[in-house]
Amino acid sequence: MADQATPARRARLGRALGPEPEAVSGAVLLLPGGEEVSGRRPSPLLATASVRALGRRLARAGREDGLATHVVHYRLRGWNGGEADLARDAAWAVDEVVRRYGDVPVCLVGLGMGGRAGLRTGGHEAVNSVVALAPWLPAEDVAAPPEPVKQLAGRQVLIVHGTHDARTDPELSFRFAARAKKANRDVCRFEVHADGHGLTQYRDEVLALTEDFVMGALFGRPVSRPVRDALAAPPPLGLRMPLAAGFSPARR
Repeated sequence: MADQATPARRARLGRALGPEPEAVSGAVLLLPGGEEVSGRRPSPLLATASVRALGRRLARAGREDGLATHVVHYRLRGWNGGEADLARDAAWAVDEVVRRYGDVPVCLVGLGMGGRAGLRTGGHEAVNSVVALAPWLPAEDVAAPPEPVKQLAGRQVLIVHGTHDARTDPELSFRFAARAKKANRDVCRFEVHADGHGLTQYRDEVLALTEDFVMGALFGRPVSRPVRDALAAPPPLGLRMPLAAGFSPARR
């Protein structure tokens, strides 16, 4: 019991990005990147810098619908093997959203190791969608069980990965998406050609794609045709969907 209580004592939610709505009807939890193994505490500013711009954009887009957007501050920097510390903190954060706002749908948006945390935590009953940007996923090992996917059944899932990512292997996220698609038809994956781990070359398009997907998942807004096509297409087409230059949710 003491181990289960640890995340609640030390993980925390940052302040809501943008004006917090009077009546919250949905929430986004931003999960920053992390390290494979580390017992050190994250630097609050450095750890959250990569997701704050996206969070502010989502907060603006969902303000009229009652969206609350928070960054999750982890206890530790590392995933740390079987401890899965970042996933434990993500699960605590979803519980905290339920405690604060009640029964509202939650979207987990993670970058790098935070993407893995979001995918692993997607089975929480309050989560209705997951966005994993350049997710860190373990290499396949015949001696170890594969990264689980069954928890994603019934959720809407978007994975975005740069084809030239030198930090997290895009082929591993494709293989994960292919397995997840067998358990859940509502999985799609976009490839950002020639972009690296930070997805900076097509930053505006990645932000627009994420906004489009999240607003559709949480509030039922119509999503753009590329997202509809990616969700509907059988593998591998819907899992290797190219993100076109100039993508905008307005171009439906």
